[in-house]
Amino acid sequence: MFDVLIAEDEPAISETLRFLLGRAGWRCETVADGDAVLPALRRKRAGLVILDIMLPGRSGLDVLRALRGDSDYAGLPVLILTARGQKADRQLALDLGADGFISKPFANDELIREVQRLLEGTAAAGGR
Repeated sequence: MFDVLIAEDEPAISETLRFLLGRAGWRCETVADGDAVLPALRRKRAGLVILDIMLPGRSGLDVLRALRGDSDYAGLPVLILTARGQKADRQLALDLGADGFISKPFANDELIREVQRLLEGTAAAGGR
């Protein structure tokens, strides 16, 4: 098991996320396209998915729909982290079951707080 699966196709952002979260003590795995999210979760369980909306292959919103429709992952916390920060994008993601939403560019401390909040919620629920 790892703590956070990062689905981000921009290498610099993916590496930044991995560095920030690793420095905060979380174990991270990364994938660069939407088609790789479910297989990565099947190989190893995660406590949280950080999901970009605009991914090659399957979009982040399609991945979110798939996660919420799969009984194994329906309760897995998902944090949307995207450059598409319009109000409509946020509302759609939340309507589809996202647990949090952060627009790029993001503040490091905001990201850490959201990840902590979501992972603590998972631990309080007895793991997922």
